[in-house]
Amino acid sequence: MKTILRKLITPVTQVHWLADAIFAVIRFVCGMLLAIDFGASKFGMPWTDEGQNLGLFEVAAWFPEDVAAYGGIFAIAPIFFAWMGAFSEAVGGIFLAFGLKTRVASFLIMCTMLTAIFLQKWGQGTWSMLPAMGFLWVATYNLYLGSGRFGLDYLIAKKL
Repeated sequence: MKTILRKLITPVTQVHWLADAIFAVIRFVCGMLLAIDFGASKFGMPWTDEGQNLGLFEVAAWFPEDVAAYGGIFAIAPIFFAWMGAFSEAVGGIFLAFGLKTRVASFLIMCTMLTAIFLQKWGQGTWSMLPAMGFLWVATYNLYLGSGRFGLDYLIAKKL
């Protein structure tokens, strides 16, 4: 088990620290944008316009409806898939930004972005797909490389 955890956490470090620093800046900016701008909008605000208390951690009402419109398995459990999408963007984005469980977060982000590209944005043209494609590209190389030497995974791997 410890061997699997070590392989999952241990990042690939580049020959020069500057390359790791550039990857870290890209990882941090994309992770924070994903969490703050895209992921946060999927959660409802604590109070509605009518003054009803929704609770702090409820998915916004519009999001499960959008997910159900994808059809297939998404129509069967739209609330579950809405939570998974919101979680992977908000929490996965924060994890990606700080290089914590980078490969797991990257996998979840990749699944979410592929769903967004093919099921939500496909008919709207390339320009509409660009944000999801950008996050997909960043998540793809982070799935392979991990956090690099400027992430929490690197520090955890050194302790193991």
